[in-house]
Amino acid sequence: MVVHSASERVLAGLDPEQRSAVTAPAGPVCILAGAGTGKTRAVTSRIAHRALTGEVSPRHVLAVTFTARAAAEMRSRLTVLGAQGVQARTFHAAALRQVRYFAPRLLEGRGMPELLDSKARVVTLAAARVGLRADRAAARDLAGEIEWAKSSLVEPGEYVVAAAKALRDTPHEPARVAEVFAAYEKLKRANGVIDFEDMLRAAVWGIEEHPDVAEQVRTQYRHFVVDEYQDVNPLQQRLLEAWLGGRDDLTVVGDASQTIYSFTGATSAYLVDFPRRHRGATVVRLVRDYRSTPQVVGLANAVISQARGTEARLRLELRGQRPAGPEPDLRIFTDEPAEATAVAARCRALVAGGTPAREIAVLFRINAQSEAYEKALTEAEVPYVVQGAERFFERVEVRQAMVALRAATRSIPGDMPLRDAVVEGLSAVGWSPEGAPAGGSARERWEALAALVQLAEEYAATPPVLPIGEAAVVERPVTLADFNDELARRATQQHVPTVEGVTLASLHSAKGLEWDAVFLVGLSDGTLPTTYARTAEQVEEERRLLYVGITRARERLWLSYAVARSPGGRARRPSRFLPQLDPSGGGPERAVTGAGAATRRVERRRVQVASCRICGATLVAGPDRKLGRCPTCPSDIDQDLYERLHDWRARVAGAQKVPAYVVFTDATLTALAERRPGRPEELIAIAGIGPRKIGLYGEPVLALVGGATVGEVCSEKTFEIDP
Repeated sequence: MVVHSASERVLAGLDPEQRSAVTAPAGPVCILAGAGTGKTRAVTSRIAHRALTGEVSPRHVLAVTFTARAAAEMRSRLTVLGAQGVQARTFHAAALRQVRYFAPRLLEGRGMPELLDSKARVVTLAAARVGLRADRAAARDLAGEIEWAKSSLVEPGEYVVAAAKALRDTPHEPARVAEVFAAYEKLKRANGVIDFEDMLRAAVWGIEEHPDVAEQVRTQYRHFVVDEYQDVNPLQQRLLEAWLGGRDDLTVVGDASQTIYSFTGATSAYLVDFPRRHRGATVVRLVRDYRSTPQVVGLANAVISQARGTEARLRLELRGQRPAGPEPDLRIFTDEPAEATAVAARCRALVAGGTPAREIAVLFRINAQSEAYEKALTEAEVPYVVQGAERFFERVEVRQAMVALRAATRSIPGDMPLRDAVVEGLSAVGWSPEGAPAGGSARERWEALAALVQLAEEYAATPPVLPIGEAAVVERPVTLADFNDELARRATQQHVPTVEGVTLASLHSAKGLEWDAVFLVGLSDGTLPTTYARTAEQVEEERRLLYVGITRARERLWLSYAVARSPGGRARRPSRFLPQLDPSGGGPERAVTGAGAATRRVERRRVQVASCRICGATLVAGPDRKLGRCPTCPSDIDQDLYERLHDWRARVAGAQKVPAYVVFTDATLTALAERRPGRPEELIAIAGIGPRKIGLYGEPVLALVGGATVGEVCSEKTFEIDP
């Protein structure tokens, strides 16, 4: 009875598609999950449901994903759902655990070789061996090529041909890169070290070449779940197939429209081909977006609807489930400094209006764009953090704080409220809750330690979750010692708390994250898509990057580009991926910029995006904007009114000797007959009707909408209108 109620509780609140994913039968299952559709909830609920109904044993389940953060989130949710014992790890962590365990058996009693945490030093030495000088940047580029090759199962002798087939933009001539690759492999062997790709290969080799190892691994793990399946590379797929050993109890989750890591060797081909490779597979599509407003969802759909190529075959059209929100803004600026200044000002206004700084993100295509926004936010006195910078628990001030908190357990009473205890402990490192000090670095340090205080508040407010069926016990207040244990656990798992600041991040590093307000900046051709995207496939990946950026926003979305990189610079075009929006809705503002002695005026526009009056989706096409609805939404046209408007237009056009569309287009007539405006301000809200046409035709149109006949409004005065 307990098990039954527990499994029913797992299913509670799931939408029909999520429930289908959770209750799908054993065997190959492919969950195509769009952004914000609750894929983590669906996949963890599937694991928990199968465990709680006795279909699987939790200890026989291996769930793999791509980041330690995602794996920690999965473990946390499974614990809450009552499915303890499931192994949720990254590919690398799972392989490392297995290689370490089996190393004595595979290596004649020896342990696993030392694992390189970075290829750069060995690559630099390898380049020198073949006569190439490699500075830090060059070494990173060469290391990236070697990593791509090894992830793609390419050996040094095969690199030149493989790079040509993949159209790689290599840092040196492919033959020279192959030489460095070969020298790198020799240096590793000579020094008795391995890299992360070697570790994955060792896990594959151990299973494929040693039947006893294969039997032990496959006995332990019988049911597999792979998150972000569109991001697997050939080496990871080979390891997955080794784990499976021909079995088919495999659930994969992915979204082909979020394939943005092909430069590392990741490929969506395994996701696209899953139904073909696994005959009889259950395929479930999750399309209800619970993250973003219909306005954001509509714009995301409009951008990805233009996608072409292999990934477009699995394109999902999302359906927003949240209440309507503000329209996305498209802003055009004279130059990048003006763009950054405006973004910083808007961030400051949002924070002043109550939006937490941690719920705002500024996203860009390349990291080099960050500097302008760091400067602008600093000048606007808006705190910020750079995503992808030094890890939280590796920061000097955080390490010092953790030492101070451990020492404080000896002097702080055990019954002191946790937040007060943490504040007291942090006083030893000079932190005070009175407010952030001036200065960028000092403020960043203060915010980092403030994040520990916030984490303590959250930890104290969350009661421990008991396994289902276990009797409740009297809870004691959490202590500083408990919190120190929690910090140690998070440091091990790299479970980073949110620092109170606006996030600056590249589009790639923003994957998997979300914010209330998102600024997508620098959206000009040459930046997005980058000038390095030369093939159709590369351009399509750039389009998917913009799609990923748009779908990070929950409520507010700002898209902007600068006409020039610097004041007076050469003009650039907006990104080809941006919808062709009509700028008439915002009205131009004039911004004066100086270029030497000369002064020129450059337009600075705010484009308001229209949304469907029926479903709330963002409207992109001109006719749809006129109608005020999606072409697929039902029409509520007044057919009699439309015929009277059509007759009236014909008479006016004939009298003025102009084509009928000069008076009003067919789309405008349809919009009038659907929306039936009763006042001039409602007329002007219809795209294509401006002040001039209000003056010319407003009175007779409003009369027709009010029920007048064509004869009543077509007086002699009507035909005297000067077009």
